[in-house]
Amino acid sequence: MIHGHIFFEIHADNVQRAATFYQSVFGWRFTRNPSAPIEYLDISTGGSRGGLLKRPVKTSPPEYDSNAFVCSVGVENFDVVAGRIMANGGQVSLKKFPVPGRCWQGYFLDTEGNTFGIYEVDENAR
Repeated sequence: MIHGHIFFEIHADNVQRAATFYQSVFGWRFTRNPSAPIEYLDISTGGSRGGLLKRPVKTSPPEYDSNAFVCSVGVENFDVVAGRIMANGGQVSLKKFPVPGRCWQGYFLDTEGNTFGIYEVDENAR
């Protein structure tokens, strides 16, 4: 049986820089996990839980697409959060677009080159 609980992990070249980015953009809290044998931060989002760790392998070259499971974060106001992403060193990967009848969606790169999305629910999106 699948319960719908999600645990996610973010890989980073610079763990502290990535933690600062996500804290600044989404308000997530990061706590060092002292029992982990590597530098590992637990992430508290107020909903789903996750972890942040040093990237264990090299990433694909920039001209290639993602080679990971890409997560999108639901936000109250797409444009406000997109502004915070850009102000904190993020980049647009795929600009805001409508998913008709559902939401506004867009994709970004964080400070570590990871792709992530944000979406704002809007049944009138067209």
